[in-house]
Amino acid sequence: MDDCCEDAACEVEKLRTRQISTLRLVFGINAVMFFAELVAGVLAGSVSLISDSLDMLGDALAYGFSLYVVRRSPRWKALSAIIKGGIMAAFGLAALGQAAYRAWVPRPPSFEAMGLMGMAALAANASCLGLLWRHRSDDINMHSVWVCSRNDIVANLSVIVAAASVWLWRSGWPDIAIGAALAVFILRSSVLVLRRAWSELGALAVAP
Repeated sequence: MDDCCEDAACEVEKLRTRQISTLRLVFGINAVMFFAELVAGVLAGSVSLISDSLDMLGDALAYGFSLYVVRRSPRWKALSAIIKGGIMAAFGLAALGQAAYRAWVPRPPSFEAMGLMGMAALAANASCLGLLWRHRSDDINMHSVWVCSRNDIVANLSVIVAAASVWLWRSGWPDIAIGAALAVFILRSSVLVLRRAWSELGALAVAP
């Protein structure tokens, strides 16, 4: 029995070590891409790029919280998921505000910068999704970061579509519309993460 317990504890520790290694990698990727996309979005005047960069920042912060709670209790992991959901909601609202500003003061963004940065971000997030795939069902902590990474793929594809639309119609409105849609998508994801986290906390509260 003791050997069995020791083996189980060893396996859990190996899992935690793999999770930490993966989270460090995706944290670094998202932090770098946030700065790159934000600078490109501001210079290009693109709402969708700025929205995507804010999503990257939210993910980087979320991965940081996830690293902190990897070896902590299920309650800590649920609380971390609530914080991550709140961060996602805040940046979703910020992106909506940027879309509203661009609608008030419209100007066509640089579709070249949008397209190039969108493809670079897509490649980066595809790598993150691949790294997180094996951990998506480990626990609520890893599931929530996997959701963040999955959302990033959708966001990056949307930026590429926005770039093509701006080029085709020579207008900034496709960028504004897709930027606003990305903000709503981020807000919806935050609600899903928060709902699951609250449910997890509720189950822990009634557990013996």
